[in-house]
Amino acid sequence: QVQLVESGGGLVQAGGSLRLACIASGRTRGPSPMGWFRQAPGKARDFVAAISWNGGSTDYADSVKGRFTISRDNAKNTVYLQMNSLKPEDTAVYYCAARGVLSSSSVTFRFVTQYHDWGQGTQVTVSS
Repeated sequence: QVQLVESGGGLVQAGGSLRLACIASGRTRGPSPMGWFRQAPGKARDFVAAISWNGGSTDYADSVKGRFTISRDNAKNTVYLQMNSLKPEDTAVYYCAARGVLSSSSVTFRFVTQYHDWGQGTQVTVSS
């Protein structure tokens, strides 16, 4: 069983920044591809960003490209999401997800069903 715990959410004004962190613990099988998703009230859980197991490849939703940066520190079992130039439409609960299986070094994943383990989420609220 892998546990994922997100932190770093909060309330910020439009144009501001936040840095989310996701720490993995438990029976990790080693570094696996990771992703960040978000879910606004009444909406589906949407892809935000993904990173390969070694950090060599990243992928972003068009809505956050150029503003958000995903990174990881495998020595600390931690994945980060740096969010800059935040907009009110970025308001959502942000979830960290782990693929849970080893993959080739360059692979990233965009779909909810491709991830095995999920955190509880952290709320991000951007005021206008």
